[in-house]
Amino acid sequence: MRLLVRTLSELFIAVGAVIVLFVVYVLYWTGVRADSSMDHEVARLQDQWTTRPVATASPSRTASSAPAPPAYRDGAAFAVMYIPRLGHGWHKPVLQGTATGTLKRGLGHYAGTARLGATGNFAVAGHRRTYGDPFKDFPDLRKGDKVFLTDGTTWFTYVIDRGPYRTVPTDVAVIDPVPEKSGFRTAGRYLTLTTCDPEWGHSHRLIVWGHLKATRPVEDGMPGGLSG
Repeated sequence: MRLLVRTLSELFIAVGAVIVLFVVYVLYWTGVRADSSMDHEVARLQDQWTTRPVATASPSRTASSAPAPPAYRDGAAFAVMYIPRLGHGWHKPVLQGTATGTLKRGLGHYAGTARLGATGNFAVAGHRRTYGDPFKDFPDLRKGDKVFLTDGTTWFTYVIDRGPYRTVPTDVAVIDPVPEKSGFRTAGRYLTLTTCDPEWGHSHRLIVWGHLKATRPVEDGMPGGLSG
């Protein structure tokens, strides 16, 4: 009997140790790796933006004849997002796609939604918890908050109009070109941000919607309301 009790005790201790290690992995190590990955993506983008040739206007080329911008590459970063409401210095890379591996390295742009700054709905997803907790404070977002994005040539300033709105994962209409529950009624240049709810679950989604307020060339410096 004593042998059985001792064996069970050792088993419970071993199981407990495994659980503790798993919790440490989820809460700490995935965050460390994700933060490192996101910093790497931002640094790589900034290097690209610094070294690429400066575009010059061609006298023979009109706006209508200019080539279409290249498509976003799946899994590749193309912009950096800044949301002052989520903390001083908060900034994350935006990558193309919402695959599991992609969201471990930053925020993910929903395939099929509008390009950054274009007419339609530029929709982006991010983890609420784990993998760097990029949208941990998502519920703090309020109407009037600004969301800044840059693709290295232009600053885009979006202003939040509604949120957070809670819905279920199957409610894909939240990323429609004109989302039904957003309050928007006509075509425009919109932003949708999504994350999981509750904080440590994924049974629901939290959504905020906004509209494009302004754009400015990066040569003109950061937009008002955003500091280094």
